[in-house]
Amino acid sequence: MLLFLSVVLLKLLDAKRLKESFFVFFKVSVIKEEDLDSNKFLDAFEIVIFFFLVTVISLLTHNFLIYKRPTVSDSFSTFLNVFLVLLVYFLAKKILEFVLSFLFLIKESIQIFSFYKTRTLYSLSFFLYIAIILCEYAGVNQLYSYYFAGFLFIARFVLYSVRNKNLIFNKLFYFILYICAFEIAPLFVLFKLMF
Repeated sequence: MLLFLSVVLLKLLDAKRLKESFFVFFKVSVIKEEDLDSNKFLDAFEIVIFFFLVTVISLLTHNFLIYKRPTVSDSFSTFLNVFLVLLVYFLAKKILEFVLSFLFLIKESIQIFSFYKTRTLYSLSFFLYIAIILCEYAGVNQLYSYYFAGFLFIARFVLYSVRNKNLIFNKLFYFILYICAFEIAPLFVLFKLMF
């Protein structure tokens, strides 16, 4: 219910940005300058959609944790632990990306890459929310939602790699370093801590 209210709040805050955030996964067009200007983290819309993302991924992770380990209690405290770990992870990642891009003077060159990466993750969270609703209320097998989530994350990686291939190939070493440091290593540590 809280996630549904978040979507309503997002629609009240900026219906146009909500629609764009939902469909950015399929958008192939060029980014406009005003899109990059609206990408401020301390904006009310950004804060609500960020918490929506963290909550959806926390729900999916919590359900997967219960599915893989039936001994784990299916309680609110377990969900809260998963939520807090993911909240700290996403906040630390966002802050580190900003600080390191500022320190290494590459903010302008990776701004479009960062924009697409964030927007596709927000778009992906809406599709995962629909999958969670179908699993909870329509009786769809939970396993399908995990396969669907895996497919979406792989498709997201391929999409933002293809869309930003010039940036990636021009600075391939830094891209590989980025993937290892900010995408793979923290997820591996989280996976080890949870399982």
